[in-house]
Amino acid sequence: MPKVPVFDMAGKELSEIELSEAVFGIEPNKFVMHELVVNYLNNQRQGTQSTLTRTEVRGGGRKPWRQKGTGRARQGSIRAPQWRHGGVALGPKPRDYWRNVNKKVRRLAMKSAFSQKVLDNELLVLDKLELEDYKTKSIVKMLADLGISGKALIVLAEPDHKVSKSAANVPGIKTGYVNTINVYDILKHEKFIVVRDAVSQIEEVYA
Repeated sequence: MPKVPVFDMAGKELSEIELSEAVFGIEPNKFVMHELVVNYLNNQRQGTQSTLTRTEVRGGGRKPWRQKGTGRARQGSIRAPQWRHGGVALGPKPRDYWRNVNKKVRRLAMKSAFSQKVLDNELLVLDKLELEDYKTKSIVKMLADLGISGKALIVLAEPDHKVSKSAANVPGIKTGYVNTINVYDILKHEKFIVVRDAVSQIEEVYA
């Protein structure tokens, strides 16, 4: 079983915790992680972009000149794509980018992401994360004490508005819960900070 240290908010190492081999110790499957990242980004697209075709652009009802005898190329409308202010040929139209992923593949991708963070020494377990007030400075100090300077994803066991709102003002820091985290967020952030109580919930859900 993989073991990682447990820290307090002051950056002091308190103990070690054994993680589930079935969740945090598998061989990461990069293919399914890539599949979930692509799926997540596709599902974020609105798909509302739209261009006007030659039939939708106003005007162009009259043939610009007669078919033969002018020496010029034949034209049927001044709203054809080759004309200025004409319609767009093969332009984007509203479409649905939604892609569904098998539940087993989704679970495997999540466990692969967890295990990848352990292998890269980017998983950090906090004994607890509690704030007395809404203070961004408290989150900044905690991150500095833990030696974290880049992007970090903080996973809580239950909603805590003091923590989430205090961390919202820190660039590169995002908070989430066991039922809201996804492969994209885990891999996007350099550090994966999990509260001890959330670790047990993750193991219960994905084991």
